Amino acid sequence: MEEESDSRKINNSFLRDHNYATEADIISTVEFNSTGELLATGDKGGRVVVFQREQESKNQPHRRGEYNVYSTFQSHEPEFDYLKSLEIEEKINKIRWLPQQNAAYFLLSTNDKTVKLWKISERDKRPEGYNLKDEDGRIRDPATITSLRVPVLRPMDLMVEATPRRVFSNAHTYHINSISVNSDYETFMSTDDLRINLWNLEITNRSFIFEEPEDPSNRSFFSEIISSISDVKFSHSGRYLMTRDYLTVKVWDLNMESKPLETYQVHDYLRSKLCSLYENDCIFDKFECVWNGSDSVIMTGSYNNFFRMFDRNTKRDVTLEASRENSKPRAILKPRKVCVGGKRRKDEISVDSLDFSKKILHTAWHPYENIIAVAATNNLYIFQDKVN
Repeated sequence: MEEESDSRKINNSFLRDHNYATEADIISTVEFNSTGELLATGDKGGRVVVFQREQESKNQPHRRGEYNVYSTFQSHEPEFDYLKSLEIEEKINKIRWLPQQNAAYFLLSTNDKTVKLWKISERDKRPEGYNLKDEDGRIRDPATITSLRVPVLRPMDLMVEATPRRVFSNAHTYHINSISVNSDYETFMSTDDLRINLWNLEITNRSFIFEEPEDPSNRSFFSEIISSISDVKFSHSGRYLMTRDYLTVKVWDLNMESKPLETYQVHDYLRSKLCSLYENDCIFDKFECVWNGSDSVIMTGSYNNFFRMFDRNTKRDVTLEASRENSKPRAILKPRKVCVGGKRRKDEISVDSLDFSKKILHTAWHPYENIIAVAATNNLYIFQDKVN
C-alpha cells in the first residue's frame, strides 16, 4: 500500500459466501495460521471451522489454491455462573494459532470467560489386535486369552481430530475481548475492557495494564466506553503491542508503557454521533485489528462494511468496502471516502448515510502474502493482491 492508487491492486479473487440461516451460525472471528495454509472461523454457536488451502493447480499455475473445510468441532458450550447468576454464552470471541512445531496444529479459542488450547491432528491408521479387547472394543474374559498378540496398525480413511489440551479460566471479571500469542510462543495475553492478563501456556503468570492518560478537555459521558480495549495483538517481531478501542488503533512499544508510540484514527467522524450510537448499542461493538506479515501495515474494520488500512511507514491510509455488490470474481476494490459536512463529491458517502447494521468486526491477514480475510456479518470475503 505505497499510495492510495496501489490499494486498487487488491481484488476480490476469492469469496466465500456462507448463507447462514440461524443466529448460531453467524461468524464471530476469523484467523489465519502462521503459514497461511489454514484459516479458522468461530461462530456464535461455539463452533470452530478450519479451512485448508488447496495446492496450486498444474493446469492453472497462476491461480492460487482455494480454501476448503478441513475440520469442524465444538469449542465452547453455554454455561451458567451460579455465584453471579450470569449466563455465559458459547460464542467464540477470538481464535489465535500457535506456530506449528510438529505434525499437529494448536490454536487458542475463547468465549467471554474461558480460553482453551486445542490440538488438531490427523489420523489415517488404527490399531488392531488388542489382547484385552476384541475387535468391537469389548473387554475379553482373561480366562479365554491363551496367547499373546502384538497389536498392528491398519490403514484407515483420514480422520481429523480436535482435542482440548489446556483450559484457562476464572481470571477475568469482565468479558474477554481478545487474546494474542507472543513471539516466544510460551506466553499469551487475554484482555477484557479493563484488564490485560499475561499467561504461560502451562500456568497463570501475571497481569499488567497499558494505559494512556486521558486529556481532561476531551472527557465526556462516553469516555470510558470508547476507551475500552476491544482487541490486542503482539507484532510478529514481538516488540510492539497493538490495541483497538472504539475510535482508534494504538501501537505501543513494550519498553515504554507510559504512552502509545502511534495512534491512528479509524472513524473519527463518528465522534459527533456517539449519542445515537449509544442509543442503538453500536458504541459497544468490538472491532478487531491485525498486522500484515511485516508489521508495516495495520488493518481494522468499521461500519457500512468498510475496513481501514494504515501504512506505518508512509503514514498513508485507505478505506475499502467488502460487499456483495462488488464481489464479482477478480473485481477491483476502489477506495471509499466519507463526507462529514459541506458539499459531497460524487465518489463520497455522507456520514449520515452510513449503515451501522453492516459492520466489519473480524479480519485476518495472511502471514506472508497480501491475502486478507474479512467477515461481514454472515459473509466471509477473501481478497488478494491483483495478479497480472
